[in-house]
Amino acid sequence: MTCPVAWVPMLATIRHVSFLQALVLALVQGVTELFPISSLGHSVLIPPLLHWSFNESDPTFLPFLVLLHLGTAIALLILYWREWVTIVRAFVRAALRGRIENTDERLALLLVAATVLVVVVASAAPTMLVGSSHFVFPNWISGPLHGLFGSLLQRPNGTAAVSPQVIGWGISGVFALMFAAYGVALASARTLSMRAIAITVAALYAFLVLSPPLGLTDVFNYLGYARLGALHGLNPYTHIIRDEYYDPVYMLVSWRHYPSPYGQLFTLFTYPLGWMSLPGALWVLKVGLVALFGVFVALVGKCARQLGYDPRFAVLFVALNPVILIWDVGGFHNDPLMLVPMMAAISLVIARRYRWAGAALAVAVAVKVTIVLLLPFLMLAAYRHRRSLQVLVGFVLGAIPLTAVSVAAFGFSMPNVTDQSRIVTPLSVVNLAGVLLHLGGASPLMEDGSKLLLVLVVAGLLAIAVRRGRPDWLTGAGWATLALLVCTSWLMPWYIVWALPLVALSTSPWLRRAMLALSVFAAFTFLPVTTNVLWYLHVNVMRSTPDRIANAYLRSVQH
Repeated sequence: MTCPVAWVPMLATIRHVSFLQALVLALVQGVTELFPISSLGHSVLIPPLLHWSFNESDPTFLPFLVLLHLGTAIALLILYWREWVTIVRAFVRAALRGRIENTDERLALLLVAATVLVVVVASAAPTMLVGSSHFVFPNWISGPLHGLFGSLLQRPNGTAAVSPQVIGWGISGVFALMFAAYGVALASARTLSMRAIAITVAALYAFLVLSPPLGLTDVFNYLGYARLGALHGLNPYTHIIRDEYYDPVYMLVSWRHYPSPYGQLFTLFTYPLGWMSLPGALWVLKVGLVALFGVFVALVGKCARQLGYDPRFAVLFVALNPVILIWDVGGFHNDPLMLVPMMAAISLVIARRYRWAGAALAVAVAVKVTIVLLLPFLMLAAYRHRRSLQVLVGFVLGAIPLTAVSVAAFGFSMPNVTDQSRIVTPLSVVNLAGVLLHLGGASPLMEDGSKLLLVLVVAGLLAIAVRRGRPDWLTGAGWATLALLVCTSWLMPWYIVWALPLVALSTSPWLRRAMLALSVFAAFTFLPVTTNVLWYLHVNVMRSTPDRIANAYLRSVQH
């Protein structure tokens, strides 16, 4: 894995733009944008007229102006939200009718075109959107869309015809548009039919199958560990992918000197792929994971109906979140293999089948151990009926055969999650808090403090719920999972999917607002625009000794 900071090279040192200068340029941009004159021209002419001394030819000045344009766009989206609701409704009508009949529906089609632009650009040429694409980008990775659009965005020598800066800022703008559309869709959820929502989600997910893996190279790590065990006969929990140096998957992976951090059940699930050709294994895995994402979304809707809620909002909240849509579904991450049994456990708890709920959760934990956090809240759900121990018994009974299979296949080796805690993402909440508090970023003190905070939050949520007598266990589980994300120093945007279904089924408006805020923050940490702006402002959030050690360790396991 590589962090977003690695997407942008070191930029030349320039003088800072002061807050007052930025405010003046923003006002000029906002006022002149709606008139038939060049707001960009004004932004370029004003600095020399006012004798401001920063360098307009610096490569970071254009991204700064693009950021001002994005701010204006977001303001217009908020100001004209009713018009956006009309556009979304028009899109649904056109999708059901199968043809476009009015202006609103044409605008809706443009909105959908903006969302699929990410996939088209990713498929067309090697870009920052696809990990390792600058080193190797064969047709079986780029997908069938490469043949349709590759000639438009790729030169004959194989390089991209559009600069990385333009692509980075364009993708950032598309994400801003997607979040605005997501907000409008949530606001108008009650006006949409469940059939229209299902068609839209299914169409988008099916389209994403055609995409190359977006974001990082995790999907190739899955195949690397599968081939390490199934094809080469090496235990992926005691060996590293470097041990299969001559395997063609080696050039595509990122965890080259790192024993597998993935759960044993997931690893066994991928073993049959290890015996397949690499292109075939990739496409089977892509189709299977996206199909499981669809099952996960369907289970969210089922749980909402079991609780007596309108399933439309819950499904939209989870399925169309831009972070999940692009980086989780489009990145082909293994989360649905954990999410499906997790949602099955929640559905079984609602149906008061507590032992089976515990067993289902054991399956989820065998894929990703972090979801064990949900166990006390499932027990809390059964507390009203004095059946908490049944959940625990079911969990233990489910874990016994899973443990036996794991020991038979891998011995007593465990996933390497301990070393993963040594890695830091620059814009994780833990690291940012450590920088702001002058505690050395994600230092040992901040790491220990965040773990203690998580324990206190979970204990407090459980204690409050028990005292109330009628515990809102879904809300408690949602807050606890949000706390887990806030307290981890290795925060990837798609991790929010762990909390999304819990929040979608909760009735707490504050929890939903917190989840939406975290979604926007998670997306912001991973966008190219963020790195550009940080370098432009001379902000280095990885300057402390603990952070430099974490970066050195990350490089050591990747190379």
